[in-house]
Amino acid sequence: MNKLTHTIYIWSMALIVISVTIFLAYTGYSYYTTPLEERFYHPRHEWFKPSGLFGQGLGIIGTFLIFFGVSIYIAHKRYNILGKRIRLKYLLEFHIFLCSLGPVLVLFHTAFKFGGIVSVAFWSMVAVVASGVIGRFIYLQIPRTIEGRELSLKEVKGTQTDVSTVLKNKYSFDEGTVNLLSAFSENNPSNSPSISNLKQVLTRQNVTHHEKQSILQMLKKERSLSRKIARLETMKKLFRYWHVAHMPFAIIMLVIVMVHVIVAFTFGYRWIF
Repeated sequence: MNKLTHTIYIWSMALIVISVTIFLAYTGYSYYTTPLEERFYHPRHEWFKPSGLFGQGLGIIGTFLIFFGVSIYIAHKRYNILGKRIRLKYLLEFHIFLCSLGPVLVLFHTAFKFGGIVSVAFWSMVAVVASGVIGRFIYLQIPRTIEGRELSLKEVKGTQTDVSTVLKNKYSFDEGTVNLLSAFSENNPSNSPSISNLKQVLTRQNVTHHEKQSILQMLKKERSLSRKIARLETMKKLFRYWHVAHMPFAIIMLVIVMVHVIVAFTFGYRWIF
C-alpha cells in the first residue's frame, strides 16, 4: 500500500465513523432528546427503543463489529492467520476502525439510557476506547519495521543518517554551518536553532529551493528520530503497562455484554432484527 492509498484508507474509515455518527444523531434526534419518562409516547418509540427493530439492530451490529475487530486482530497477531496477505499495522488500523464504529452503534442502541449492569458494560466500553486512543499514541512513538515489528534501540540507531557527513560531502558547507544545522537534529532543545534561523542560514549558502526543502526535511526527520530514541525504552515500558490496563476493561466489557444478552432473553426479549 503506497502513501496515497494508505491516506485514502485511513480517511475512508474516519469518514465512515463520522458519517454514521452524524446520520444516527440526525435520524433519531427528536427521540434521543425526549425526556426518558416521555419517550413511551414518542411516535417512533417502538423503532428507536433499545429493544426496537432499529435499536436492537444497532446493538447487534455494533457488538459484532467489536467482537470481530478484536478477534481478527488478536488471532492474526498471535497466530498469523492471514499470513502475508495483510500487514499487522494495516490490520491494527482496521481493528481501531471497527472498535470505534462498533461503540458508536452501541451508544445509539442504548438510546442514551444507562442503568444497572448495562451501564457497567457501557463505561467499560468507554474505558476500552479511551485506553485504545492512548495505546495508539504510545504505539506511534515506537519505531517499527514496515511489517509493524518493534525495532530495537540498536536497529533504530542504525536508521539514523550521519547529518554532518551529508552536509559536508553533498553540499560542501563549512564547519560552522554544519555544526549549526546538525544541532537542530539533536535532541537538545536548549541548543537547537529555530526553523527560521535554518532557512536564513541556508539562504546565505545560496542553495536552491529544492535543496533547502530537502535539507530541512532531513533535519526534521533526524530530530524526530533522535527524540524517539531518547524515549524509546520509556515508551516500550508504557506500552507493556498499557496492555495490562487495557485487557481487563475489554474482558469486563465482553463478559457483561454476554450477561446482558442472557438477561435480556431471560426477561422475554427476543431476536427481532
